[in-house]
Parts: sequence; C-alpha cells; structure tokens
Amino acid sequence: MNILDQIIARKKEEISFSKSQVSLEDLKNSAFFERKTFSLKETLVQKSGIIAEFKRKSPSKGIINDQSDVLEVAKNYEKYGASGISVLTDSDFFGGNFEDILKIRNEIQIPILRKDFMVDEYQFYEAKSIGADVILLIAACLSPVQVQEFTELSHELGLEVLLEIHIEEELKHFNENIDLVGINNRNLKDFKVDLQHSVDLKNLLPAETLSIAESGIYSFDDFKFLTNKGFDGFLMGEYFMKNENPGKAFETFVNLARPSA
Repeated sequence: MNILDQIIARKKEEISFSKSQVSLEDLKNSAFFERKTFSLKETLVQKSGIIAEFKRKSPSKGIINDQSDVLEVAKNYEKYGASGISVLTDSDFFGGNFEDILKIRNEIQIPILRKDFMVDEYQFYEAKSIGADVILLIAACLSPVQVQEFTELSHELGLEVLLEIHIEEELKHFNENIDLVGINNRNLKDFKVDLQHSVDLKNLLPAETLSIAESGIYSFDDFKFLTNKGFDGFLMGEYFMKNENPGKAFETFVNLARPSA
C-alpha cells in the first residue's frame, strides 16, 4: 500500500465519523453555506497567478512549519498579491484542519482552495460550509465518472474545481466543465519531481485550459522555467512555508517575479 492508498483509507474513516457527528442538513445551515464565492479563474488573471499555500507538514518532508499563524500568513499572502490561498484540511498526514479556513474566511477577500483528498459527496458540502471557494479533485484517487459527478456537484454548490493530474493516463479524467487543471510536478506514488514531465502533460491539454503547476517548485528558476512554458498559475507551499516568516518570503518572491510578469 503506497502513501496515497494509506491517505485515502484513513480519509474514508474520517468521513464516516464526520457523517455520524454532523448531518448534511447541519452543513447546509452553516453561516457560510449561502455566501457568494470568489472565482479563482478570475483572480489568477488579475493578480500574481500564485496560489500560496498554508501547509504545516507533508508525508514527503515531515514538519515544514508548525509555528506560523494561519491568519497572519494568509493576510500577508493576500497583501502581496496571491491569487488565492490553498489550505490543507487533512489532519493526520498534513497537520491541517477546518479551523484554519474558518479563521481566515472573513479576513481575506480572495479565493480559498480547500486542499484535501475528496472522495465522497459529503466533503463538498463540508467545503462549502466552511467557506471554501475551490476544491481539489485528484485524478489518482478518482474515476473519470467520479470526477464528472463531483464537478457537477461542486458547480451546483458554487465551487470551482481544480483537477490534479500527474501522469498522461489521467488526462481521461479531464472534461470540459473542469475549471482549472493542476499538473503535479511530483509523482504521487514515489514523490519524485520532474518539471519537464509536467510541461509535456500540459501540452496535451486543450489550448484554452487554465493550467496550474503544482508542487516541487523549489526555486525562482523553476518558476521562471514553468512560466516560460505557458503555465497560467502556480500552487506553491513549501517554498514559502519553510521560512520562519512565510508571508515575507512570498513578498520577496513576488517582487522578484514582477518584472517578468
């Protein structure tokens, strides 16, 4: 059983428990459920193109930063031009939780991506109820039919969909209703990084597809390389979070990137 299989198995246990504690009706009655969402498709164009991530730890890196305050980091990400903020809500493997999104939702005016392993309809209502604007669908743990059904549900709830792929075979998960496609530079099976592989995959997508380079962007040179290859956006977490002050690291990076923007 690889790490992705372990995560999904644990996720299904979590969902089963959550369903026993909070009903779908309760989720629908939450304060954020009726709010109008922000569009990541719009802010990608209007701002830096970077979806800056708040991430405490990961299976591949262990503890990255468990000291920074999510609200302080999120405010600085917004202040310095992030197109959106990605927040991990997986607890066991990534050290995240719903509270991180709830703490920042009323404090920032840019889209929030709930980054988790979405395998059950219940999670989409959860995402809406805590104030997320965008959800992640990971092709590696879903069938093409599930992707289609979850995309339809997301749109019914007013959520945008970021579909993540990392191998050519997963292109069959793409459909015309997908809002954005993220190409993971890191192979989810062994966590190795290959930027050129991501470029090759991007070039197989329809030309008008909004493409996001995800994971394994470890330097400004990596960012520049992917920018020059035509990516529309970038999901970056560890690069900023490994610093004592992630918001400051983001500001420095954006200032470096600005002349070529």
